[in-house]
Amino acid sequence: MNLNSRLVYSDESGSVCPKCKKLLKKCSCQINANASAASDGVVRIHRSTKGRKGKGVTLVTGVPLVAAELKKLAKGLKQKCGSGGTVKDGVIEIQGDHRDLLLELLQAKGWTVKKAGG
Repeated sequence: MNLNSRLVYSDESGSVCPKCKKLLKKCSCQINANASAASDGVVRIHRSTKGRKGKGVTLVTGVPLVAAELKKLAKGLKQKCGSGGTVKDGVIEIQGDHRDLLLELLQAKGWTVKKAGG
């Protein structure tokens, strides 16, 4: 990518790394981005409605997996819950309140899981 380019916005090239200004797929400084986030070893599940116009989602944080494996896990969890969702910044978001089901599924994988929040 030319740093002197006058291009303001284009969805043709995709996401660009803020550090090296290369495409994320070709980023050389993304070594730590795929590493699992620093965690205390506890997977936490909580419900949130913040910024969603009152619609609740279940958030799963602290999962000790890299990005590609986290997406696979999220896909499986969404299928078990029969719901939609996404992975954002290492946090799995699943639409609806599925805390009890997710607690059982994640404990079956051998992780220490806690319900967080109220």
